[in-house]
This record gives sequence, C-alpha cells and structure tokens, in this order.
Amino acid sequence: MGKEYSVQDALKLAIKAEKDSMDFYIRAASAAKNERAKKVLELLAAEEATHVKHFFDHYKGTDFGDLQTFLTSPVDTKNPTYMKLEKAINEQMGEQAAMELALVEEKECIGQYTQLAAGVVDPMVKAIFERVVKETQGHYDLIESEYARLMGMVHESDQDTFVRE
Repeated sequence: MGKEYSVQDALKLAIKAEKDSMDFYIRAASAAKNERAKKVLELLAAEEATHVKHFFDHYKGTDFGDLQTFLTSPVDTKNPTYMKLEKAINEQMGEQAAMELALVEEKECIGQYTQLAAGVVDPMVKAIFERVVKETQGHYDLIESEYARLMGMVHESDQDTFVRE
C-alpha cells in the first residue's frame, strides 16, 4: 500500500521536482556548445518553469515564498542528478552526457510519479501526479529525439526512408 498524499503534499513534491529539473536544464544549456541542443535544453527549462507556476497557483503553503523568488532561488547542488551533470561538464563530456542524464532522470520521474498516482485515492492528488507523468513523458520523448540527432542516429521522421524491406 502506497503513502497517501494530501493535495498540498503532492503539489509541494511536484514544485520541488520541477524546480530541480528547471535548474538542471538551465545549467545543461549554459554548457551546451551545439546550438540546437542548447535551444532544446532552454525550451525544457522554460517548460519546467511553467509547470512550477501551474503547481504554484494551487499551492497554499509558504515554504517556497513567492513564485519569482522561488524560481530564482539557488540551485539545490546536493541534487544527485545535478551533481552528475556538474561532473560531466567538468570532464568536458558535453551535450551527449547531459542528454543521457536527462533521459535517466525523466524516466525515473515517470516511474516515481506513476507509482505515486497508483497509490493515491484523492482524485485531485491523483490528477496532479498523472499530469506530471504526462508532461515528463513529453520531455523524455523530446530529449530522446534530440539525443538521436546528436548521435547521428536515424531520426524518427526519417525512419520510413531508412527502414524499408
């Protein structure tokens, strides 16, 4: 049996997770040398900020202060994924490593929020987690596509051309 979350607990978890993701993408974009990869990472950061705002609009707690202060608050440098990104940047591993880390992080988030949603009874809380799952899956798909392009793999739009019998 999973843990039951109140609407406010679910919103707090979602806000923190989305802010961590936003910070990750901002940092990854700042280190990207490939212009298209940089734009994808910046787009993801902006989408995460929008997600924070949507959740923030319903959050009644005061833990985070006001939205603008929270969005510009310091990065959680103890976040394990952020720490791995910093290590990859310091080792000059570039966009490939950032995209690989992002894929792992997004997949883990999908699993975590899917599991949380399954154990929640309150329909509003369930909807919060399901929304996060859907948005995170969209991010995963975008990152996967950009990673394939960076690696010189066949892009899904070209599959019919290259995969014929």
